[in-house]
Formats: sequence, structure tokens, C-alpha cells
Amino acid sequence: MKNTFVRFIMVGVVNTLVGLSVMFLLLHGPGLSYWLSTFLGNSVGACVSFFLNRRFTFRSEVSVLKGLPRFGLIILSCYFISYSMGENLVQGLLNNNGMITSKVKTDLAVLISTFLYTMLNYLSQKLLVFHKRETLL
Repeated sequence: MKNTFVRFIMVGVVNTLVGLSVMFLLLHGPGLSYWLSTFLGNSVGACVSFFLNRRFTFRSEVSVLKGLPRFGLIILSCYFISYSMGENLVQGLLNNNGMITSKVKTDLAVLISTFLYTMLNYLSQKLLVFHKRETLL
């Protein structure tokens, strides 16, 4: 499998399943709060994502000490950029449309933002976190 984007999506499915499992385990096991459970679950999912993307998706030799801070910054940046863009796009295009409910507009913003996030995150990780150096002979 040579396509890094397909591998990236596969890793996304795995880290989502791991993160959600941790969230529900913490919510229903020890009964941790919503915010603590979701934060810890997302953190575990992000760690899984980093290590799988490093080895499986991009087959990168970048060190953990160098790659992990970049990865965290990319995740946060992509989140804020994408979800702001998606929300602003939907508001700009559909704000005056009284036939579409607020809930539908929010759902559309989430879908558009998720697409933007996936694309921006993939490109950023490929180019800025797990890039391969070309060696000159």
C-alpha cells in the first residue's frame, strides 16, 4: 500500500476507536467527568495517531522528541483553522437562509470543517512533521 492518504485515513479510524474506547471506559468505569474523560481519550487517541502515522503512514525516521511537539502544534492549529473556516463559510453562505435551521447549519459546518481538518492535517503532518529528507550523494 503506497498511498499515504489511505493509510492516514486508516490510522484515523484506529485512533478514533481507541480514543472513544478510553472515553467511555473512563466515563462509565471510574465515573470521571465528561471533560476529563474526553480530554484523556482524545489525548490517548492522538498518541496512537502520532506513533502509527510516524511508522505506518509516513514511514518516517523523525525522532519522537522532535516530531511530537510539532505534531501537537499541528493538531491544535489544524483544529482551530479548520473549524473556524467551516463555521465562517456556512455562516457566510447560509446566514440569510431562513429555511435552514440553526442545527442543520451547525451540522454542515461540522462536516465541512472535518473535511478541511483532515486535508490540512494530512498535508501538515506529511510536510512538517514526518517529512523525509532527501540525501545528496
